[in-house]
Amino acid sequence: MAVLAVDPTSRRSGGALLGDRARIEVDPSDRHVFIRSTAAGDRLGGLAPATRAGAAALSAAFDVVVIETVGVGQSETEVADVADTVAVVVQPASGDVLQFLKAGIMEVPDVLVVTKADLGRVATRSVADLQVALRSLGAGTTTVVAVSSLAPPSGIDQLVDALDAHRAELDLPARRLRARRMHALADFVAEHGERGLRALGGRREAERWLGEQDPGADVPSLLGALERRAELT
Repeated sequence: MAVLAVDPTSRRSGGALLGDRARIEVDPSDRHVFIRSTAAGDRLGGLAPATRAGAAALSAAFDVVVIETVGVGQSETEVADVADTVAVVVQPASGDVLQFLKAGIMEVPDVLVVTKADLGRVATRSVADLQVALRSLGAGTTTVVAVSSLAPPSGIDQLVDALDAHRAELDLPARRLRARRMHALADFVAEHGERGLRALGGRREAERWLGEQDPGADVPSLLGALERRAELT
């Protein structure tokens, strides 16, 4: 398994405390596990600049690649265009139905995970609020799982089952095709910014145009095609 952990960058110092790797108990000599921490820098979307390429490269060597983002809100949703399955982790008492809807997190996950299930009624209320919010968005089939790491751990098997169930129903080739196209568009925007997007007719037009391209095209080919279309090469 490979883990890409993305940490936010301090606006004051420009640095980042890459602490996620330190929390994971793993034998450094275990060649079956790879963990890499990266800083998001000034990039919006919740990922680091190299996360997409890193995930694509690691997927060739590892059966499972886990991407941990800086967090999910109204802007930090790029992981939905990268991962096959997106699990959003929510702490109990982090908001009511309206707050969840305002934060934008209901539009991202394939599976919702409520932590600290050992808190009892507080966690149960969060599960209920999330389910109501999902139904209001027409996503009532999204699974909500409550888990706890307090001994004895609970909910872990249910979480694994939920992730496996989503994987089993997933049109993986279509998901990977969209991921490649969104990777190319993200790299294009990182290089050419809003001016480049305007030259393409806006993000929606760019996505529509990418949807008409050769399904076998790789990311560099798609990026080159975008640049030629925008006449920015």
